Amino acid sequence: MRTGLVATKVGMTRVFIADGSHVPVTVLKIDNLQVVGQRTKEKDGYVALQLGIGTRKAKRTSRPLKGQYAKVKIEPKRKVVEFRVDEQGLIEVGAELAASHFIAGQKVDVTGTTIGKGFAGVMKRWNFAGLEATHGVSVSHRSHGSTGQRQDPGRVFKGKKMAGHLGVERVTTQNLEVVSVDDDKGYIFIKGAVPGHDGAYVLVRDAVKKAAHKDAPVPAGLKAKKE
Repeated sequence: MRTGLVATKVGMTRVFIADGSHVPVTVLKIDNLQVVGQRTKEKDGYVALQLGIGTRKAKRTSRPLKGQYAKVKIEPKRKVVEFRVDEQGLIEVGAELAASHFIAGQKVDVTGTTIGKGFAGVMKRWNFAGLEATHGVSVSHRSHGSTGQRQDPGRVFKGKKMAGHLGVERVTTQNLEVVSVDDDKGYIFIKGAVPGHDGAYVLVRDAVKKAAHKDAPVPAGLKAKKE
């Protein structure tokens, strides 16, 4: 099992493919993504990698974190995420991952936090049909109608779909296709939409419901070390 990547959602555009047609894509950017820590079976009871992306100002980093980063000789990171891997998926601390970790045509799962919509009614939040436009219905055309029962049980069940806060939820969209990657600029082009607003961090992993791509680099796609 390989590690995933942490990326920043840049926005959406379209790309043209070989037959002249175009597909809508979401652009994800890999920016200074490094391995900042390892979790091993002997020491921690499980196997995982900690990846850090971006850079954080020293004055906004706590002393304990400064000490941890100094120990591994890495600049403080803006965001750190842990990915479970197997023994073969471990990478040395300090290694920098590249966009070529994923291959064009590969299926991936993308996890992000959805855009907040505030307080929403049932038609927007749960796709209710609403009440009729006439036949005695007045004023409450977009309401949800009855929510309870009669004397027994005489209450509204927990989890009832009603109006309320919409968005700001952790969502994973599965089996999205990688259209292309740009290793030099650190871009990954994903077909379709992914959760989250522009500028948000998203997690990109190999699809769990599809077979691993035969050309995907193992244990990971790494950037060449600068001499």
